Amino acid sequence: MSVFDHIEFDEHEHVAFCHDKETGLKAIIAVHNSHLGPALGGCRMWPYASSEEALNDVLRLSKGMTYKAAMANLSQGGGKAVIIGDPRVHKTPEMMRAMGRFVESLSGKYISAEDSGMSVSDLKLMAEESTYISGTKASYHFAGEEADGNPAPSTAYGVFVGVKASVEYKFGTSLKGKKVAIQGLGHVGYRLAEHLHREGAELYVADIYPESLNRAKEQLNATIVSPQEILMLDVDVVAPCAMGATINRQSVEALKAKVIAGAANNQLATEDLGEVLRSKGVLYAPDYVINAGGIIDIYHQKMLSSNEALKTHLEKIGHTLREIYSRADEQKLATNVVANSLAEEKFRK
Repeated sequence: MSVFDHIEFDEHEHVAFCHDKETGLKAIIAVHNSHLGPALGGCRMWPYASSEEALNDVLRLSKGMTYKAAMANLSQGGGKAVIIGDPRVHKTPEMMRAMGRFVESLSGKYISAEDSGMSVSDLKLMAEESTYISGTKASYHFAGEEADGNPAPSTAYGVFVGVKASVEYKFGTSLKGKKVAIQGLGHVGYRLAEHLHREGAELYVADIYPESLNRAKEQLNATIVSPQEILMLDVDVVAPCAMGATINRQSVEALKAKVIAGAANNQLATEDLGEVLRSKGVLYAPDYVINAGGIIDIYHQKMLSSNEALKTHLEKIGHTLREIYSRADEQKLATNVVANSLAEEKFRK
């Protein structure tokens, strides 16, 4: 099947494949739209079950980055890269350098940053072979802490701001005492859990790695739940912070939470589920709006900015979500439909 016939192909400008036999690198880069500026997006390494699954992910993720940049009012487009492989098993310095050469081969059409399964040290290896790598160093941190280039703290803070705004909109209350189920305790998910714990939320957590779960139990008084149960709990908020498409027909049917607000990209398996959630009285925070903190961080690191300016920009995520929720209620539309419309007004030409 041609990529042009793929169900997730959405007039993508550029899709490139790479196989480096010497290092074992198998990767795909997708540039969705560059009308607002160069396409920027993270590089993800994941043990995809097939190349088809990887292609599906990179097409969806790159499209999401276009919408994310537009809604965050950034002068950049959307792109993404995926590496097929288990980062805990297959990743090597040589493979990262090969990935850097792959990025460089696109001559700036795509600028890479960090995503799941990758670290700042990996990006630095890629940067040895490419000038189009972001997130290897930083000057600003929203809380005034030392910045190392990892955008995860900003992503987590932006999601926290979004969860807080969503709870206030739906329930008219603070986070104190609210039950929140977090699916995934990676770089962003764990930091989100820390923010929520400080606000007095009651946490339920699921992850595929036991060390993260044990840490959350000991440090955040979190209740450990199996990945199969986490979305079905009788809680106030579900925060998907792992892979995408976990909000599907089956999980929506079993959903008891009244708010979905998390860090994962492409949370809805299909766009029509936004309307299904609306009909069930569930408030959905469009993922590319609430998780935009990472690209906001990278944007500020590239310019003359400040810790305060970065924090102010991150906190606008809450205002944007409130605007979306208000319009959705007024127009009786799903929140993802309203967000898509607002974003497309900015980048469609």
